[in-house]
Order: sequence, then structure tokens, then C-alpha cells
Amino acid sequence: MNQKFFLVTVFFLISLGSFSQKQQKLQKPYVDERVELLSIIFRLAESEEYSSNLFKKYTDKIYNHYNLYKNHELIDFIKKIRNENGVSYDAVMSMAIHLDKNFNPIVPFSDTIPDVRWGKGNAYKFIELLHLFYKDSNSKDFFKQNENFYENISDSFLPIFNKLNAGWYKSFYGKEANESFKIIIGLGIGGGNYGPSVTLKNGEKEVYAIMGTWNTNHEGMPEFKISSYFPTLVHEFNHSFINYILEKNENPFKESCQTLFLSVKDKMNQGGYGDWQTLFNEALVRAAVIKYMKDNNFTIEEINLEINEQLNRGFVWIEDLVSKLEEYDTNRKQYPTLESYYPILADSYKEYAKNIDKMILKVEKLKPRLVSISEFNNGDTNVNSNLKQITLNFDKPFSEVNFLRPTDENAAFPEFTNLTYSENRESITLTCNLNANTEYKMVLVGLSPRSISEIPQDYIISFKTEK
Repeated sequence: MNQKFFLVTVFFLISLGSFSQKQQKLQKPYVDERVELLSIIFRLAESEEYSSNLFKKYTDKIYNHYNLYKNHELIDFIKKIRNENGVSYDAVMSMAIHLDKNFNPIVPFSDTIPDVRWGKGNAYKFIELLHLFYKDSNSKDFFKQNENFYENISDSFLPIFNKLNAGWYKSFYGKEANESFKIIIGLGIGGGNYGPSVTLKNGEKEVYAIMGTWNTNHEGMPEFKISSYFPTLVHEFNHSFINYILEKNENPFKESCQTLFLSVKDKMNQGGYGDWQTLFNEALVRAAVIKYMKDNNFTIEEINLEINEQLNRGFVWIEDLVSKLEEYDTNRKQYPTLESYYPILADSYKEYAKNIDKMILKVEKLKPRLVSISEFNNGDTNVNSNLKQITLNFDKPFSEVNFLRPTDENAAFPEFTNLTYSENRESITLTCNLNANTEYKMVLVGLSPRSISEIPQDYIISFKTEK
């Protein structure tokens, strides 16, 4: 994730108090001051992953209150540990959920807690400076002033939250959840999404899904579309039923999943998945999302869109894996729990490893490809700098992720502020701010026009604005 991708993905979370045979009670999603404060200070330290202005109404509030503190001792310290130790992305959110409401550690820090990139000494030094910054910047007032703002945004997420059929999970998996989950809406993190966890002193594990905010409506407020956000909610709920099984015995899957990981490593790294264990858990969770959708009366179009998104993310065996879950679910007398079905899945993964190259080639040929840009032609040198949107048109419904990035050349990358799809999802419109007399370049990742080549390639879109 060292490239500055324009993230279109969504990652999300939910909090589950207990998952008993009685009524399953889920905690509502909320805005968390720990997440907000840490994303704010890393924004002040110019960390690109926390510098999105997609939710401009909120980021303007941040700049108005905090710009005076950009040179605070804490901000200098963050720049130092970011450059020297790579404290960024998920390491930041991991620190956030390891703090209590007073920004003190909820468990003792070590060389690996909250994250190996922090280190014990730097972690405690950070807390010391964080308390100083909180006081100096009058952060208490900032959060107090925005209480109603946060509450209204949390309420706007409820239509998605209330749609969840929590009873499906125990029915499908044949057991209760192993972890508790909390859903946090991250207002200042743009398209970034994070899934950190913390093991409490009593041994209980809390897993968070911290979901970014990347779409806004005509009033500039967050727009949580069911088509974009709900599959992610379903996704995160699945993790508590899946992750523990591989931890008990990973040997049946190790060799085959190592082979798969090497074949789709670039795609996995784009999603922040750096090992074969994560690949296995993520693939199974994503297949379970599709099974949930099939069992809960989603349309064929919605299901196919989800399948295509997972294929594009690199999980090219996803359709067969869904078939295996359907086979399991029709043979519950023989397989009362998904865990009891794992020997069958292990055999399937051996086949996936043997055929991975063929599966990749098949998926690549079926990907959507760029047809045109509505507002200008690629290479134009007289584009109006007042242009406020760029529309990319494709030959198939579009469900790509991480599809735009800067070039390695010395050219500007457009400042994108929002993203919307056409009704048939064959066009995507990116709202933007452009400067006059500026050369812009961006890489459309693996979506070159079919006239370029049969196999998709990266495709550079370039244009220059008028003086």
C-alpha cells in the first residue's frame, strides 16, 4: 500500500455483545473519538492515507480547529516514527482501539502491542505527547462541538445496520461467534478501511471494522448506500465465525494457499493482505457473503456484482468456493458445522492451487475495459480547468477496486472528491478539482481498452488544462 491508490473499496464493522440462542443483540455503529483524534493528528503530519478530503464538510472543520497545531511536538514525533518505522495505515488504527476513552492503554504495551511498527518505547512516548496535544489543542471542545454532528451521521447508517439478518450466521455456521465486534464510522479517513483487534486482559477479543466515508450527497453529508456498504457489514460479521479455525490447525491449507498467494500477491498486497493465512480467511469470508446474499433474497444483479468485485480483487476461485459452501449447507446432517467441512475445503484448495494460472487468465479476459472518457479525449492539452468531473465509460458493469493511481512520472494527480456509478454501473463519475495550466496523469490499473491488447494492461490517462 505504498502507492497512493484512489480507494473505492469499503471496509466496515459491527459490534456484537453476545451471540446466544436467544435474541442476538448488536451494538449500533458509532463515531469514535479515539479513531477521529488519531486520524486527525496523522492528517496534520501529512500522512497521505489520512489526508483525504472526500468528506469536505468535516475535514474543513478539522483544518479550522487544528491548523494552528501542525508544528506541535506530537506531530513532529509522528513524522519521525512514520519515516523511520513505517507507523502508518492500520498501525494507526490499531493504536486507537488499544486506548480507553481517556487515551490511556487498555492493555500494557509491548514490542508487538499495539503493533510491531510502534515498538514499546515509541508507543508510550506517543501516549505522553498525545495527552499534551489533546490539552494544547483544546480537542475536548472540538469533540463536544461535534457531538450532534457525529450522532446524526451514526443514525444515517442505521438503514444498513437494521437490514442485517443476524440469525443467519448461527444457522449457517452451526455455532456461536468467537469474537465480539464493533462498528466504527471513520469520518476523516476517506476510502480507507481497517480491521484491527485487541485482546483484553480477561482474554476476550474485540475485533473492529473501521469504515471510511467516501460518498457525500448534495448537502455534503455522508451517503451510505446499501449497495456499497451492506456487503461489507455482512463481510465483517463473518470473520468471528471463520478466523479461529485456521488458528487451530493451518497445516491442511498451508501448501496450497502459499501457492495461491504467490500467484495473486500483487492483488492481495493492494488490499493490505500480506500472507497466505489472511488470503484464506478473506476468501472464505467473501464466499460466505455471497452465500448470505443468495439466502437472503438479493437480486441476481447484486449477487453477480459482488462476485465480480471479488474476482477483480484476486480471489479468482471465489465462484467454486461459493459452490462448496452450498454443498456444505445442503448436507448439514453430515456436516453440522462449517468447521466439520474443512477437510473437504482442504481438498478443494489443492485443486485451486493446481489450476490457479488458468483461473487468472480466464478472469482477466472477462474484466471490463475502458471505452471512452466523456469530458475529453485522452491526451487532450486544452481541457477546461473548471471541469468538475471526469466520467470513465466501460464495456461491462464496473466493480473494480484500487483502479486509479498516480504515475511514477513528474505529473500531477487529480484531486478527486467523490465517486458515483451510473445505474447500469458501466460508467463511473469522479468529481474533482483541477488547476489551470497543469499536466495531469493517472494510471487506470489493468483496464486498458480492448483495442490495446486482449489481456488487460495498465493504461495511462493524460491531459493538460488550459492557462
